[in-house]
Amino acid sequence: MTGGFFAVFDDIATLLDDAASMTKVATKKTAGILGDDLAVNAQKASNFAASREIPVLWAITKGSFINKLIILPLAFLLSYFASWAIIPILMLGGAYLAYEGAEKILEWILPHKQHKHENPDLQLTEDEILYIEKEKIKSAIKTDFILSIEIVIMALGVVLNETLTTQIIAVSVVAFLATIGVYGIVTLIVRMDDFGFHLIERAGEDKLFLKNIGLLLVRSLPKVIKALTVIGTLAMLLVAGGIYMHNIHQVHQFFDFLPSIVAELLIGLVLGAVVVGFEKVFLQLKKVIIPTKK
Repeated sequence: MTGGFFAVFDDIATLLDDAASMTKVATKKTAGILGDDLAVNAQKASNFAASREIPVLWAITKGSFINKLIILPLAFLLSYFASWAIIPILMLGGAYLAYEGAEKILEWILPHKQHKHENPDLQLTEDEILYIEKEKIKSAIKTDFILSIEIVIMALGVVLNETLTTQIIAVSVVAFLATIGVYGIVTLIVRMDDFGFHLIERAGEDKLFLKNIGLLLVRSLPKVIKALTVIGTLAMLLVAGGIYMHNIHQVHQFFDFLPSIVAELLIGLVLGAVVVGFEKVFLQLKKVIIPTKK
């Protein structure tokens, strides 16, 4: 009886050890998407009044947790009943990531005309400001939903050959750690300038060292967000390229002569350009078939 009792504990320990190993592997595989998730959410959360940044980030974080609670059960059902669909979904997601990356590069090369609203809050009522805030939160949660699907499916792809229990533990840990990690870091980033202003006030005219650190933090925020955007774009292309390179033998063979990172970036760029091209052709055909009413 005692032996059976300890055997159960041994099985649990083995299961947790397997889950921990698979979680580590899955986390590494999803790191590229997490970089993009971080960049996107830092941008979306950085254009609010200082007093609203934390409430807005908390609202987006709660939305992200709800997204995971919706996606995870569906992913596990898919894994159990139609595991063959995981790789095709992963590749569709890769095409989407490549499209997003290529679209951002195209935007940098040929920027769209943007409306100037330097300080729109000064001309808006409180109700209008809250409405705009809610719309931005909804947009951020929708973006998070798409990226969450990619994180969950990619993590699931890593542990697809493991038992269902190991899959559930590993993928759930990766999914929820992603939310905690990404939004924790986003909070630190968007509050960086506030911390800088606090240091400047505290330093006064006497403590130049503190004042210089404060000024550095305030001036660094826009540059950090821009750098994250570039890193996020590269991460999307690399992840997309990696998905196709490691799941299509012919693609892997064709680019075998190149270093892995160069091959993945090149594949991501080509794939993104193709998807963007298809989108432009589709929109043009749509205009011809369904003329816009004046």
